[in-house]
Amino acid sequence: MRTYRLQLSPYEKAITGFFTTVERLIERHFVSTNHLLSDYTPYPFHIHTTELVFDLSPERTTVTSWLDFERKTGAQAMVLDGEHIELIAVSLDEVALIADVDYTVNATQLTLHTLPESGVLSIITACTPSTNTSLSGLFTTGAHLMTQCEAEGFRRMTYFPDRPDVLSTYTVTLLADKAQFPVLLSNGNLVEAREVDNGGHMTIWNDPFPKPSYLFALVAGQLASLEETIEHDGQSKLLQVYVEAHDVPKAQFAMDSLKASIHWDKKRYNLPLDLERFMIVATSDFNMGAMENKGLNIFNTKFVLAHPDTATDVDFENVEAVVGHEYFHNWTGNRVTCRDWFQLSLKEGLTVYRDQEFSSDQLAEGLSEKAAASARAVKRIDDVSNLRTAQFAEDAGPMAHPIRPVAYEEINNFYTMTVYEKGAEVVRMYETLLGRDGFRKGMDLYFERHDGTAVTCDDFRAAMADANAVDLTQFGRWYEQAGTPTVSVNGTYDAAARTYTLSLTQNNPAVGIELQQASLLKLPLHIPLNIGLLASSNCGSIQVGDDLPLYLAGQTDAATGTLPLSFTEASQTFVLTDIPCAPVPSLNRQFSAPVLIHFNYSDDDLNFLLQHDNDAFNRWDAAQQVYTRCILNNMRNPDAAVFSPTQLNTLGELLHNDDLSPAYRAQLFTLPSHAFLAQLISRVQALDPQALHAARQRANDALATHFESAWQLLYSQLNNNQAYVYTGAAAGQRALKNLALHQLATANDDTAVLVQNQYNTTDNMTDRIAALSIAVNHFPAAATTMLADFYQRYANEALVIDKWFAVQAANSHVSHNAIAQTLNDLLKHPAFIKPNPNRLRALIFTFCNANPHHFHQTNGAGYDFWAKHVLDIDQKNPQVSSRLARSMEHWRDYAEPHRSLMQAALKKVAENQTLSQDVREIIGKALG
Repeated sequence: MRTYRLQLSPYEKAITGFFTTVERLIERHFVSTNHLLSDYTPYPFHIHTTELVFDLSPERTTVTSWLDFERKTGAQAMVLDGEHIELIAVSLDEVALIADVDYTVNATQLTLHTLPESGVLSIITACTPSTNTSLSGLFTTGAHLMTQCEAEGFRRMTYFPDRPDVLSTYTVTLLADKAQFPVLLSNGNLVEAREVDNGGHMTIWNDPFPKPSYLFALVAGQLASLEETIEHDGQSKLLQVYVEAHDVPKAQFAMDSLKASIHWDKKRYNLPLDLERFMIVATSDFNMGAMENKGLNIFNTKFVLAHPDTATDVDFENVEAVVGHEYFHNWTGNRVTCRDWFQLSLKEGLTVYRDQEFSSDQLAEGLSEKAAASARAVKRIDDVSNLRTAQFAEDAGPMAHPIRPVAYEEINNFYTMTVYEKGAEVVRMYETLLGRDGFRKGMDLYFERHDGTAVTCDDFRAAMADANAVDLTQFGRWYEQAGTPTVSVNGTYDAAARTYTLSLTQNNPAVGIELQQASLLKLPLHIPLNIGLLASSNCGSIQVGDDLPLYLAGQTDAATGTLPLSFTEASQTFVLTDIPCAPVPSLNRQFSAPVLIHFNYSDDDLNFLLQHDNDAFNRWDAAQQVYTRCILNNMRNPDAAVFSPTQLNTLGELLHNDDLSPAYRAQLFTLPSHAFLAQLISRVQALDPQALHAARQRANDALATHFESAWQLLYSQLNNNQAYVYTGAAAGQRALKNLALHQLATANDDTAVLVQNQYNTTDNMTDRIAALSIAVNHFPAAATTMLADFYQRYANEALVIDKWFAVQAANSHVSHNAIAQTLNDLLKHPAFIKPNPNRLRALIFTFCNANPHHFHQTNGAGYDFWAKHVLDIDQKNPQVSSRLARSMEHWRDYAEPHRSLMQAALKKVAENQTLSQDVREIIGKALG
């Protein structure tokens, strides 16, 4: 899924002065915080084995634990974490202990005052799953009981050192009424299953691999399973996907994705499935996407259930990626885990990188070399678009933090884009610097050194460095510094000397918490920057647009096409020799570093890159720069044409270029998101969200109208009525087809007939939900009938009804009054199940985060809607509420009246006396 050591690591010693200054300043700022990286000390006891017995009932579950402990240090007292549980009894080596004499207990801890060097501690507790709406710890979901223990949920069941560096082997016994809970699952291998008296039954599970408490899981319920046995690593392995009985037909793709993940991890990294079985369980009540509990992954149904009639291509893609992600955690997170929660990116950034690579390989499997390259480029574009839209914004806001923060108030608030997606980009930079073989050597050494232990980000970096005999000390700064660096580039061509000089400057000003640190010194980062130079004219055998051979001054070998530059200074110059003609540079190819590039490209330069760049990612990025420049210009001059004739000609050539895959063309003609454009504007001026929305809409209208005949041709070619199959190529065709239909609807009212026909005749959810969305936004009369039909068709499909809610909440083409009425009606709808996180995200989050035109009304109605629901949700589920709270963290970037109205809404939430710690931290940092 997604504290502490006394001795400094070698890297920490190398920068003691800098690091100590940062920690001192942050500690001074976080006076109310008791979670500081600098406070880390090891837990003073080993917990060698943990035995648990759960007597399960929704109304009252009792938990009996036996902890086999041994003292590590001189500490006499043992402190165990616990909250929202009832303590029944405590004993040591079968002798009952006396409250307030042998131990004391408060709302969050059980302290055992004096313990021997070793012994067996037994604790009996009780909890009430049926009233646990936080979905942390043991909770009810429908007819089932399930757990979520990351980050600090285990303490809601029993007292324990609930921290990731306490590793123990677990034996778990589950007892329950067999009729009520016929399926009883926990981590590891099944040891025994049998019936007991009075209609009960029990199962016993053993996990032979030491793990921290956050990886514990149990499931009790009325579930059906899809099962397959595979031969893997010379052994038979049982794979099981548990879902509601009526959902079994929708579980096959998750099973196939699990098998593909197992095969990929063995092939790519020689990492085997290490248990006798691997289980996946799906529930609709889940705050996260999924959880990697050892051998028993618990998923949100959204990332397990996939069938053509109920899931879109994006859903299929996400199921594959998330199944892969959680399986890959078996080694990068479970076998080697985090020493403390500050190291969260150690497992999450690394595993996101691994699932991105897995998905890329899956998309490219079986394709020609050219088609595979296109598929990989589309995946890279998806990932970078996500990073730029959400993580770059996070880096520029009040929650900005390094991928390894040095302080936090509430750990649940640090499951962020920075930890995950930026963390993945940092891991990717290791491979860029070391090459795939070098990265593999580093991974092998990492597992050799640390299997079965809890380690730090520095330990991972040390394995990479030592395996390749390189110094990566400076690279470690990526873990300590927040913000998105800007790399400013100047290029100069000397025709007489046949040299091209690139002058680079990196800048990463203070952001977020760093703004409170007046004396903070941010040091240069080690940035791997891939570059290419394109010939601007024919020169000898080199044709216009070809990649030039690149000789770096002082080196004898030429790079073919792309040259990796190792950019390590605040300012640095690179001289490329034997350049026969003036080039156009292609910078940060494949997005080799998560930075903003500033180069003074002319409109003609960007047009040239659009036509010729051989790096598919940068060709797409040139289109994004063209769109961005045109939209921002149109905001300043709304009456002018959005695009020039030259730009439209080039875009037209690309739209008709059948050598470019449909998936890639769909990406090329997708405008930058409102959120990404908002970031860029707010760097230089106050943001008017309505002006941005209007300018972006005018840009889309221009593309729709100018290329209307091309959209018609594409739609007719791609709307071929072929039976649905999920492959990357087929999904790309549907993406371009539905983009064409959307653009036709924008340009021509007569398209309503095509939209209705697609809705009625399609065999898949991708095309049906696309038609419904287009109708809702463009053809309200038809939409009324289609919405009613859609609901009737899928009333029993919870995930599909989520889409029904989301399509209506995202409608930006009606009046403010109309969307207010729609939201009011939907909130009262019988299908709006308020506690369910998926339903909350479908309606409330979609409106607040994906409908900027209506959310940013000048009367503040959208902000009032946000405040009401942040407070309402917070009463039951603080984790979900805190994520909604972040919708307003960039309020300072906005022009009036938005800024004052947003501030007022934030203050209204802040004044609530019952606010959870999760939300209070977000609101407090937003208000400063």
